[in-house]
Amino acid sequence: MKKAVYAGAVRPYDLRSPRVKAGYTLMTMLCVFAVLLALMPVVWVILSGFKDLKEFNRGVKAADNHYYLQFLPVSFSPDGYLDTWNQMKYVRYYLNSLAVVLGSVICAVLFNGLLAYGLSRLKPRGWKVVYALIMGTLMVPATTSIVPLFINITRLGFGGSFVPLWLSAGASAFYVVLFKNFYDAMPNSLLEAARLDGCDDWRLFFKIVLPLSMPINIVIVIYAVNAAWSDFLLPYLVLSGTRLETVMVRLFTYRTSDRVNNMDIIRAIVFSILPPILLFIAFQRQITQNVVSAGIKG
Repeated sequence: MKKAVYAGAVRPYDLRSPRVKAGYTLMTMLCVFAVLLALMPVVWVILSGFKDLKEFNRGVKAADNHYYLQFLPVSFSPDGYLDTWNQMKYVRYYLNSLAVVLGSVICAVLFNGLLAYGLSRLKPRGWKVVYALIMGTLMVPATTSIVPLFINITRLGFGGSFVPLWLSAGASAFYVVLFKNFYDAMPNSLLEAARLDGCDDWRLFFKIVLPLSMPINIVIVIYAVNAAWSDFLLPYLVLSGTRLETVMVRLFTYRTSDRVNNMDIIRAIVFSILPPILLFIAFQRQITQNVVSAGIKG
């Protein structure tokens, strides 16, 4: 008979103690409350999208001829969502955002990983100065560099393209620090064995280090996807007025239109937040497992 293995901090025999059981119950209730508190705005926005403008603003008329606001809509008809989808022509902007996300993910893993690999394993002359400068940039707010960044993008002729958005994801000090901390924990014997087999630095990175770094790669992919999908300022400056606008830029221009009302904006917000939610639901187990593995060194 196979023996059960428990990986949690609280084991079944610990729950025999009344104090441990009470603390466990209290912690579970707090976690459930935190989850409900986090999900409530998302659920409210999705349910509000099924309402019409009158129901959203005034509520539902009761028997006493008074209007009362209620959480659930009277009807779950998708007609309102379909009208907003057709007005915004979301398919094109979804594809634009998908292109930005894919390019940002590739650049975030490749360029930041290569730099971190050089700082962690190759350690060329002056690497400590470079790493100190990278750490120093973490102290500078990102908005302070947006003006010189936009000027350089314009001078290089990259305006109206996805390239600046991709390259900005490939030059993240935060990602470099995460990669370097993970590479520092890799066993030297494994890398030395690969060198004895004839691997040079490039092959060592792409064939040994990168495949073995799947936990931290998944973490970087999560950060890059969320950042690229929800980013607004730089895509607005670079892509505004073109056919390459992302979902967030389109949401802003749609909000300022005179032909929309509050319900159209709410439904547009639902379309904007739906892809990351579905992505997390689909890959929840892989995401949580890799995030935990990335925090374990040695």
